[in-house]
Amino acid sequence: MTSHIEDTSEFHLKTIDGTSLFVRDWPLPGQISGEKAAPVRDGIVIMHGLGEHCGRYAHVARFFNALGFVVRTYDHRGHGKSGGPRGDVPDEEAMLRDARLVMNDFARQLSAPPILLGHSMGGLFAARFAAAGLAPLRALILSSPALALRMSPVQKLMLKAATALIPGVGISNGLKTRYLSHDKEVVIAYQNDVLVHSKISARLLGSMLKSMGYVAGHAAQLKIPTLLVVAVEDRLVDPAGSRNLFAHLAPSLASAHFYDGFYHEIFNEVDASRVFDDVHNWLQKQQLMPESAPIVPTATAATAIHAM
Repeated sequence: MTSHIEDTSEFHLKTIDGTSLFVRDWPLPGQISGEKAAPVRDGIVIMHGLGEHCGRYAHVARFFNALGFVVRTYDHRGHGKSGGPRGDVPDEEAMLRDARLVMNDFARQLSAPPILLGHSMGGLFAARFAAAGLAPLRALILSSPALALRMSPVQKLMLKAATALIPGVGISNGLKTRYLSHDKEVVIAYQNDVLVHSKISARLLGSMLKSMGYVAGHAAQLKIPTLLVVAVEDRLVDPAGSRNLFAHLAPSLASAHFYDGFYHEIFNEVDASRVFDDVHNWLQKQQLMPESAPIVPTATAATAIHAM
């Protein structure tokens, strides 16, 4: 749960249908939030998961800041401080249109395309966004992406009925919060966060399922460096979707780390420093680090996750 975060710039962007999207930018140390500055080269956009909000990624944003990236986080429509019915979308393409609006606006302060990082549902829409080429990107990072779900025949029948009868009504997403992380404090904070909700509509779930099919069928269109960091013991999404995507990506562009014993929120796990280290090392290997990046040992950079 967050109000204003020090040394960030917070504002809203208006979508084509009038929905207000909450945006939080993280300038580099030394920059002044809210002031117009010369374009910087290296930026990253973070897309959060279902039911949560961008404030839960403050530690991830600080990590990338420490490496020399400017960072943009935002709340999806129907989430956090953004407008729209909780857990709903007006149509299948809404999340993608919103992402393009946010991305194109962010690109104006950069001299090179940004990196896109998405977690869970955000990872699913980030993967579809990148595969469809909706905006220029330098690279893609997918954190426990919702590329496959475990749905029983009964759940599929219920979805079909809800789609026909109550497509925009938010119902419980059935999230078992104890499987977010092995860190009990993370789970308690999530459960007590007033900006978190448990809603999902048939329209949003339908959009997610169609996006899963799109990504599975268009993996060959991902022509940028792609990193998957995936929880093997995920109880919320099916990691088989990540394995399938990785198997169909060009080996020269794709990298993956599968973490045994990790639950869904790998950046919030007890041993999350391993994930931060792997992301840092991948950025260096792919030559994606900012040219003026501070000299920060990997383990030291990862300690940014505790600076809250």
